Amino acid sequence: MAPKFVVPEEMPSGDPKHAARATRSAGRQMRSRLLDGASRLFRERGLSGTSISDIAAAADAFPSQITYYFRTKEALFVETACRDMLYLARATEQAALQAHTPRDYTHALAETVTATDSVAFFAEALTLTRRRPDLAPLVERTIERLHSEGARAYADQVERHGWRSLRAPEESSRRFWAVAIGVIVEGYAMGRAAEDMCAELLRALGEQATAKSVSDSARLRVVGNPNTATPDSPEGETSS
Repeated sequence: MAPKFVVPEEMPSGDPKHAARATRSAGRQMRSRLLDGASRLFRERGLSGTSISDIAAAADAFPSQITYYFRTKEALFVETACRDMLYLARATEQAALQAHTPRDYTHALAETVTATDSVAFFAEALTLTRRRPDLAPLVERTIERLHSEGARAYADQVERHGWRSLRAPEESSRRFWAVAIGVIVEGYAMGRAAEDMCAELLRALGEQATAKSVSDSARLRVVGNPNTATPDSPEGETSS
């Protein structure tokens, strides 16, 4: 049973700015609780099988608080799916940090992204915006973050290890997420296991980069001016 919501009769004395910050903090916490509860229920029951009352009970909140923060159940669905997708992207990036070769890097990405249903959940939000164009901007911003942060993470790895990327980081990131969404949506439709989707994703992606060979480094040291020679430029490392 949700606790009674008590409105104070007067604002507490003290710094008004502090009171405003406390109010904003409480609002963020409530939104987070609603998103957490909605994520679990939407994944288990889908949009049509989950009611606003169910979500409110899961978050120990009132139904009116859902409409206050998100307006509609559909808007909450889309925001939940977008948040979960960004969480997955961060987990994927963290897993790939342990890779020391381009092949291991791609495998870590594919294995992590196919291990949960976050991409399939996000795909449902994508289709929902076809009927609710007012929800499309949130999806668009999420996709742009996936691309920009993916490109940044990939470029960092290329520079860190001295790999030779077959494509520019921005192109690699967009291609990865486009292929991943397609493979995973098809995989769920066909009832494939996570390991099968991972294998298919790796096959579809192919080689993303190659490790710089020792002979390349030696040749650069011999040919280059010893007073001005530097490692391969980012352009050489991140474009074909």
